[in-house]
Amino acid sequence: LQVVFFALMLGFSLTRLPDARARPVMELFDTLSDAIIAMVHLIMKIAPFGVFALMATVVASLAGMGDDMSGLSELAAEMGKYMAAVVIGLFFHALLVYFPLLRFVAKVPLLKFLRAIAPAQLLAFSSSSSGATLPVTMECVERGLGVDEEATSFVLPLGATINMDGTGLYQGVAAVFIATMYNIDLSVGQQLQIVLVAALASIGTAAVPGVGIVMLTIVLTQIGVPPEGILLIFAVDRPLDMCRTVLNVTGDATVCTVVAA
Repeated sequence: LQVVFFALMLGFSLTRLPDARARPVMELFDTLSDAIIAMVHLIMKIAPFGVFALMATVVASLAGMGDDMSGLSELAAEMGKYMAAVVIGLFFHALLVYFPLLRFVAKVPLLKFLRAIAPAQLLAFSSSSSGATLPVTMECVERGLGVDEEATSFVLPLGATINMDGTGLYQGVAAVFIATMYNIDLSVGQQLQIVLVAALASIGTAAVPGVGIVMLTIVLTQIGVPPEGILLIFAVDRPLDMCRTVLNVTGDATVCTVVAA
């Protein structure tokens, strides 16, 4: 969080400098950002091999595997419940937060909104990256919903960076699930910590696939849960990442429509 705060202050300070002075630094940061994203993609290509080896130990210990394989089926059933909890949570977040904003604030019919942003949602689902979906999201909101470019060019890039409702919700559910698997009872204070830290950590999450699960280590460390528990949910993270990215993109488009209204 101190890195995020420093980055905000530095960005604000750069805007106060003459354009000729600030542009070389901004171009340097743009290049570094592209390099980091390329590095993440490279790591994600080779990560499954290492993760598989690490998962074997964690799953075997938590499932109590030995001669008896019954623990593995029980663990698989718990994983199914975890995935269902995340998906249901994402659905109700859209139903109770985004749709009322569209109906009562932006005054946009729900079906019209969903038809307009469907291409962006499909790309978000397939790419798991709200950053990669950004150009399509902007086009859908401008052409399908009639939002002015002045609003989309400011709100949507900002939203792709800091509006990670789906990621924050996922991190909260994942933290509780991992704590439960380790038989750690979470107090009310720790649960409130999960909500706060997950919200703040999601703001600092990069808009690239798979990074949300890395940020989850911040949440687990804050409440005293072993971070290696992340390996339990790594195997099913990709489909959940696809679902939460759809919610993130839907939220970006919703907020942009509200701001325009």
